[in-house]
Amino acid sequence: MAGARARGHAEHEWPRWGGAPPPTWVRMIPVVLLLALAVVNTVLENRPNLGLLLAAIPPLAALWYGPVATAVFGAAALGILLLPMVQSQQPAKTDIVVIASVSLASAFFAQVRMRREAQLVSVRTVAEVAQMAVLPPLPERVAHVRCGGIYRAALRGTLVGGDLFDVRRSPYGVRALVGDVQGHGLAAVDTVSAILGAFREAVLDMPDLAGVADRLDRRLLVDAADARDERHTRRSGGSPAAQTVRAAADDRVLGTVIAQHDRRKQDDGPESSELLATAVLLEFPSGQPVVRVISRGHPPPLLLRGNHAAELPVEPDTPLGLGMPVPAPSATLTMTLRPGDRLLVHTDGLTEARNTAGEFYPLKQRLAVLTSPRPNGADASEGTARPPSDPAILVNMIWHDVITFAGEIQDDVAVLAFDPDLPPV
Repeated sequence: MAGARARGHAEHEWPRWGGAPPPTWVRMIPVVLLLALAVVNTVLENRPNLGLLLAAIPPLAALWYGPVATAVFGAAALGILLLPMVQSQQPAKTDIVVIASVSLASAFFAQVRMRREAQLVSVRTVAEVAQMAVLPPLPERVAHVRCGGIYRAALRGTLVGGDLFDVRRSPYGVRALVGDVQGHGLAAVDTVSAILGAFREAVLDMPDLAGVADRLDRRLLVDAADARDERHTRRSGGSPAAQTVRAAADDRVLGTVIAQHDRRKQDDGPESSELLATAVLLEFPSGQPVVRVISRGHPPPLLLRGNHAAELPVEPDTPLGLGMPVPAPSATLTMTLRPGDRLLVHTDGLTEARNTAGEFYPLKQRLAVLTSPRPNGADASEGTARPPSDPAILVNMIWHDVITFAGEIQDDVAVLAFDPDLPPV
């Protein structure tokens, strides 16, 4: 799962070429240009004015090399320009001054660029570590349940978006959560973190799955109330301490700065007073060939039996965070499993992926194809030589299939597959 989300988060991230180091041929451009000009300056009898071309070499080198290498390129350019002096051909002094000045400026630029890149790598590494702490990699096995998952955030360069998942061992069996919070990108990370924190506590404390769902619902209601209180405080002039500062600030410039800062804070973030999320919770009790499922406004899980996929008949309840009075606990579906049964849980980003014709991704139909036995040598998109039993292989097949179907996914996507070890009959 970690490899599905991000690889090599500690590696140097280059700002171009998709985060990878530049190709070798790009780094060779200053070298090739330098050698070509040296040959021209040596071979031709009527030597053209190469000052402008030589002056372009140090800036090119500064894009991909450090300050020392850039200075070496500048010195080499000066050497080529001064080479005709052996044949008593005096180059223009302006060309010497220009190349020397450009070389010094390019070396300085290379130093600044490398420092900025190091800062960006450091910030990105810290951000990735923080995001991985919120949504850690999915283990291949939790107790008696094999797991596989794919997670893709819609916002490029981030590991966490508006979808969430977690699988935890508890005194009551293995419990899993897959959800989708209101909003996308980094704005939804706070809500994702709050739900996951509440889930990790509730799976240990609550004896039934409905209690876990209620705990998540309460967490969102409390956070929404705190957000309303914070907005009310900002609109009413801030905290008492901030009001005291304003009263004591006789300087008009300081007062203007404070007022502008307050207006920016009021404009930050959505004004909605609700934090909403859909979620599906699963429980695999130890020693029992069953799965228990609760849906809070989320797409139902799919039961994979052979190459047939069917939605579990779970009764959907209201999404988390609505705060509506519920007369009874969330309805829990208990489904008996057979050997070889697998469960697939996904967010709506998967089934709402569209192709160029505007058609939605037909998940159930494609699962019938992807899990069907195929002859050896068949195309991977049409299945394998035998149905994939490894959950990680299955979700990777689904991901590649939806990418082939839609080309590009605009929404957060989470897909998890579960293969429990059932007790012998």
